[in-house]
Amino acid sequence: MALMVSFVSVAVSILYTPFLLLILCVIFLASIGKSLGVRRLYVNILLKLFEYGRQHIEVAKKLQRTDSSDEEETPVVDDNKPPSATIKENGVNGTKTSVIERQEILGPSPELNYKRSASQERVHNGHTTDPGKLETNLEFHLHHCMDLVRAGMESIIEDQVTSVFEAEELRSWNLLTRTNRQYEFLTWRLTIIWAMGFVVRYFFLLPLRILIFVIGVWWLIVCTACVGTLPDGNLKQRVNNALSVVCFNFLSRCISAVITYHNSDHKPRSGICVANHTSPIDVLVLMCDSCYSLIGQRHNGFLGLLQRALARASPHIWFERSEVKDRHAVARRLKEHISVPDNPPILIFPEGTCINNTSVMQFKKGSFEVGGTIYPVAIKYDPRFGDAFWNSSRYGMLHYLLNMMTSWAIVCDVWYLPAMHREAGEGAVDFANRVKAVIARRGGLVDLMWDGQLKRMKAKKEWRELQQEEFSKRLKGE
Repeated sequence: MALMVSFVSVAVSILYTPFLLLILCVIFLASIGKSLGVRRLYVNILLKLFEYGRQHIEVAKKLQRTDSSDEEETPVVDDNKPPSATIKENGVNGTKTSVIERQEILGPSPELNYKRSASQERVHNGHTTDPGKLETNLEFHLHHCMDLVRAGMESIIEDQVTSVFEAEELRSWNLLTRTNRQYEFLTWRLTIIWAMGFVVRYFFLLPLRILIFVIGVWWLIVCTACVGTLPDGNLKQRVNNALSVVCFNFLSRCISAVITYHNSDHKPRSGICVANHTSPIDVLVLMCDSCYSLIGQRHNGFLGLLQRALARASPHIWFERSEVKDRHAVARRLKEHISVPDNPPILIFPEGTCINNTSVMQFKKGSFEVGGTIYPVAIKYDPRFGDAFWNSSRYGMLHYLLNMMTSWAIVCDVWYLPAMHREAGEGAVDFANRVKAVIARRGGLVDLMWDGQLKRMKAKKEWRELQQEEFSKRLKGE
């Protein structure tokens, strides 16, 4: 025991000075908005390491297939193309291969984008009926509804909603045990690489990241408290903008974030900024480049402390639990905020829940009803270095933060898109869908119309009634 204590004391005395210098260097670089490029070099080294592991996995699998002729050959996947630059290539879930190839019979959305299949062309008196004309005296046969039966079976096997709340499947293993298939024991080389990576992530990166996180949170609280003492005006706003970017840039170091911003000339300066939602760190990613006002439910405890600190320095919208469900109160507060030109743009995630970085789901229409300019932003994470998706129904916040801090890094691309306005005669739902389609197209995401709240609740009664109505029309030959 005495030997262990002496060993720890010697290690602390040796590492204390360089560790302290590293922290001071991180603080200084974050304060001036600069980087030495160490994180990007680190990411490039990881890519080469992942490629090396992929090649060894393929070789080991080929050797296993020669021993077992019953196994099917696995195709070689080109991993050089980053997921952030790829548009869904392997089924509805992007990098995740779909189990089935679905034909849209009932439509991909509650709006029932109804597509008639070949089986809908009724044969009457030996002639094919024109689909555009209403048929009369139609005889019903069982095969007329088989396409609906098929669509129902496909949804049972693999529906479009449940799959977007599961972690995105990787093209190749990233040496994390939570994304593996026992690959670390496939060959002795992979075992050594995995063990070395485990030591680096848990015994070097994790303590360093926790320390940076604790320092960053308290630094944010102190800075916002100091800004809160200044009188309201342009000076307070400029100081808050500068300190906010510095604090969040420092906090981003606790997850080794490597963020690439595109089209900064479209960066929002006022109005409403809407973005797709993958993770709670979406706020951190965007706040590293600009200052935003936030909207959300008022909390107690640690989150409440942060909310009160942020509210002292900048105008944010925090609702009581009783007010969250009051759409009129939310709309009124939003209108009041955007009516002041000097207020920062307010950041909203219209999906209302986290989606797994492969798709964009239904945008709530509330933020599109208040008027003003909408600034769309597309966020796409690279899952090879760490899965940023937060499955709140499966993992708590502490578990999620542990996964983030023990990942290799968080790498993402952010695209600022041109400002959009609601056109004359355009409904709020249509405007929301138009904005969502632009975000999905730019981020390489699948555009889905389903409500993200289906993660927690059943489909609405009116959706089922619409499906029943369509099926009734088919039976009647309409």
